[in-house]
Amino acid sequence: MRVLSVILVGFLVLIQGQLWFGKGSLPYGAKLRGDLAQALSENDTARARNTQLQAELRDLKEGQEMVEEKARMELGMIRPDEIYVQVRR
Repeated sequence: MRVLSVILVGFLVLIQGQLWFGKGSLPYGAKLRGDLAQALSENDTARARNTQLQAELRDLKEGQEMVEEKARMELGMIRPDEIYVQVRR
């Protein structure tokens, strides 16, 4: 009877050890929840960036206004009949 009690206590200790320190433990679950929150945040950022890029792509495909705006802002291009004035502050 004494040997059986020792074996049962040993199993109980092993089960508790898995609960507190194993793969299904509470700290491991908390770490996974933190990783999930970070991944969801990164996904939201990527989703917003994708939406912005899709809008830019749609504008580039549908009209010349976006092309003209990019040429003016990024390359400093002007039309032949325009006068460019630069103001320094």
